[in-house]
Amino acid sequence: MPGQGGQRVSGVGIKEVARVAQVSPGTVSNVLNRPERVAPETRERVRRAIRELGFVRHGSASTLRAGHSRTIGLSLMDIGNPFFTDVAAGAEEVASELGYAVILGNSGGSRTKEEHNLRVFAEHRVRGVLITPSDDDPRRLDELRERGISVVLVDHPAYRPDLCSVSVDDVAGGRLAARHLLERGARSIHHITGPLTIRQCADRRRGVELALTAAGLAPATALETVEMPAMTARAGQQAAERLIRSRRLPEAIFCANDMLALGVLRGLHQAGVGVPGDVALIGYDDIDFTVASAVSLSSIRQPTYELGRIATELLLDECGNPGEHAHRQIMFQPELVARESTGREADGTAAAT
Repeated sequence: MPGQGGQRVSGVGIKEVARVAQVSPGTVSNVLNRPERVAPETRERVRRAIRELGFVRHGSASTLRAGHSRTIGLSLMDIGNPFFTDVAAGAEEVASELGYAVILGNSGGSRTKEEHNLRVFAEHRVRGVLITPSDDDPRRLDELRERGISVVLVDHPAYRPDLCSVSVDDVAGGRLAARHLLERGARSIHHITGPLTIRQCADRRRGVELALTAAGLAPATALETVEMPAMTARAGQQAAERLIRSRRLPEAIFCANDMLALGVLRGLHQAGVGVPGDVALIGYDDIDFTVASAVSLSSIRQPTYELGRIATELLLDECGNPGEHAHRQIMFQPELVARESTGREADGTAAAT
């Protein structure tokens, strides 16, 4: 039967470890969960008792070595989005090459779910955490670092210099998308986005505003923003259906990601609205589905796989060389890929400037 806190495995529990190490059960719990709070000599005595007794914390046998396992945690905003699937693939490849496993958590953009992911990671004594945070509050990440768990931000710039991050310049990406639509003849833009509390959404919208201003157009009149609760194809189709019912079709639509754009494309197609004949449409991320749709989708390309790879390299370097590790904030520049949905017959790629 399980013992205190579900820690008892194969007949050995926290109380037995505490008795052999001549400490309290609370001290054993601290060694397992918060080793930095225990004096080194006491910590080693507890770990020696753990080894002698063969105690294994549930689901985490490798935590017996130095209080950490050979795993890293990866908390992403929407694993159903191929963008994040590619990020995870890049992270897993590097982790596997270096002998680590990846525990995946999907936050769905919810801070509550994200905090749950981080608790699970901490319980498994991961060496480090890769995270696309749901907001800019650093406290929960600082708590991890105080417990000796390294953190690297993915698809989100660092909020201070003592933290690594790998991200993409989303302001530049939004500006690229809007400028392309303006060059194709649009004089106003309909922007369909997810919650603007998400930094990526807010930055992409800011890029649209900058492009409109540079073209001599006032964002207050030339930009209409439709904020959806999710960034899914279903949400995109709902946004398109709302447009159809309003009987005010825009001349150009920029969606904050490709899943929204693919949903918009489907909704417009079902209503008999031509893309790009009636409405020019561009997305963001350049996922594989953009070229598989009935009308190939123009998009803003991000180096998704590289985001995951480089972030994992930075994380494991910090884990393995904490004294020599140099924190880096890497920001990629996005690229425009023009296709049929904005009136291009062939693919054309342009970088942000």
